[in-house]
Amino acid sequence: MSKSLLIIEDDKVLNTLLVQQMQDMGYNVDGVLTWQLAQSHLQTKDPDLIILDGRLPDADGHELIPELVMHCPVVILTAYGSVPQAVRAVRAGASDYLSKPVNAEELDVVISRALDTETLRQNYQFCRNQLRGKQRKLMVGTSAVLDEVTQFIDAVAPSDMTVLINGESGVGKELVAHEVHDRSHRSESNFVALDCCTIQESLFESELFGHERGSFTGADRKKKGLIDAAEKGTLFLDEIGEIGPAIQAKLLRVLETGRFRRVGGTEDLPSDARIVAATNRNLEEMVQDGSFRQDLYYRLNAFTIIVPPLRKRREDIEALTDHFIQTHNFSRRISKRFNKSSMRHLISYDWPGNVRELRNVVE
Repeated sequence: MSKSLLIIEDDKVLNTLLVQQMQDMGYNVDGVLTWQLAQSHLQTKDPDLIILDGRLPDADGHELIPELVMHCPVVILTAYGSVPQAVRAVRAGASDYLSKPVNAEELDVVISRALDTETLRQNYQFCRNQLRGKQRKLMVGTSAVLDEVTQFIDAVAPSDMTVLINGESGVGKELVAHEVHDRSHRSESNFVALDCCTIQESLFESELFGHERGSFTGADRKKKGLIDAAEKGTLFLDEIGEIGPAIQAKLLRVLETGRFRRVGGTEDLPSDARIVAATNRNLEEMVQDGSFRQDLYYRLNAFTIIVPPLRKRREDIEALTDHFIQTHNFSRRISKRFNKSSMRHLISYDWPGNVRELRNVVE
């Protein structure tokens, strides 16, 4: 998808020239002549980068930088190039600084660098999560039922199918979702998890889809949602059975059309995020009693992975116990094991809290 740029420059000739140059570079470009027009534009558009004139007829461009960089990178243009102004712009948050007249090749380099830096910034947390993931084995055990889960993961991961993961609380549904993501062609992009139980319904839509400035009390700036953060990656919706009817309808639209709309927005935006959902509830029964949409259930249920409770895979308990001991004592390098009598007790217990309960007991 081509990156979108906004040029805020009051010189009509230069504005038109810059728009043409950057369109030739392959960008989607809009140009406005004043800060007032830019504000109107930003109410409905969400550029990936802004080219800003340092002196506008209705505003000082340098004073606008702190507000604009909350949305995207900003490159300052000025006819009054000087080192002090360059320092002022960068300290205010600008990605770079160019003096007029602008050299097309230099502008191309500056834009590319600013966009690349923004991509690195957005993916910083993802990279940290990836590194943490390398330190642990997600699927621990050798039981037949766990092997079956792994086979299902391998079967569906290479596709873009929506996946529904079903299982009791604490069985490791999010770990299975991580495996689906890690074994897919989307593994280099973000895995974004949203716990549907922990967010108030009134805030859920804004968290998922984002919102436009002024769309509700307290929305003082435009905000991208988690569906944006999961672009080209995976959006994991944990405990999907907890969402209300209004959100169910909007999520169904995303699954059917691949498009969504921010809270308070008027423009449909494309989404290239794979949806993986999980639940510990019986969605078929919820469909029967009318608390869950049948059409959404069919969309989510394109491919189902059932994660067995720990009592169905007792042969994995010893391996899981060793894994949690190693993880808990990783920094201290203390070697400990449960004795045979204790292990027999662990294996015979039914673990209603499943793997999560076992981990807490081991720690």
